[in-house]
Amino acid sequence: MTKPADVSTKKLISLAPNNWARWVTQIPDIVAGEILNSEFQWISRESDVLIRVSSPQDGEFLLLNELQLRYKSQMPRRMRAYTALAEEKYNLPTYPVLINILKTDNNEIPTSFTSNIAGLRAIQDYRVINLWEIDVNIAFQQPLPSLLPFVPILKGGENESIIREALQILRADEQLNQLETVLAFFATFVLENTLVQEIMRWDMTVLRESPWYQEILREGEARGEARGEARGELQGILSAIEINLELKFGDRALQLMPEINQIQDLERLKTILRNIVTGNTIEELQQIL
Repeated sequence: MTKPADVSTKKLISLAPNNWARWVTQIPDIVAGEILNSEFQWISRESDVLIRVSSPQDGEFLLLNELQLRYKSQMPRRMRAYTALAEEKYNLPTYPVLINILKTDNNEIPTSFTSNIAGLRAIQDYRVINLWEIDVNIAFQQPLPSLLPFVPILKGGENESIIREALQILRADEQLNQLETVLAFFATFVLENTLVQEIMRWDMTVLRESPWYQEILREGEARGEARGEARGELQGILSAIEINLELKFGDRALQLMPEINQIQDLERLKTILRNIVTGNTIEELQQIL
């Protein structure tokens, strides 16, 4: 079984910061420096990773990396806010990048924020990287060890042999071997759980150590609790299940909600919620129900 580890976004990017910076900016001679404190006192959330970088053409500037499990409609406004706050705090121009991990139903993800109030305009451009559009070979060839845990959801990465190759690389490196829970979590989106368990050679309950598992579970629980606060814990769990179904499987999974809404056993509902996060298909959930 894997041991607890720092598998934060900052940890992932710090594995090869120069290669990461060159990949997200497409500036071949950029050099990464210090990873800065990205906590801004005016907002309650810490932006993912802020790096001081430099290049011969552009001089010194900030590289703001914002990773999202799934794209949300409020991200353009957030990117504008994070960019402005970073520039204010460090007095340096900022290159913002939004990295979306899991594919959503959005046909087109905007690459800028714009507003116009009485003729006064606000415009913030940022680069968008959708991991499902990135060729899996990039993770192995550049090399980009920061992308190895995301191999299953990269373009062409759903293949079992490729996932096994990524796992071998992670396990062979002391600096990388603690990232296999992240790889396993994303493997559950493309492979059957039994196969993931066979590949990883440990009990699937270890997935609960993955910060990405915790993130998707917390998001659903928090939003569910907010919806159900006035109607009690049962309604909060039902709302959390609904939200996590949508986060994991998309709108089509919501067809299960009428059946789930009939369940009054709180512990059973909590079990369903946990299985949604680690489940691989809607059919698996139907068997549980």
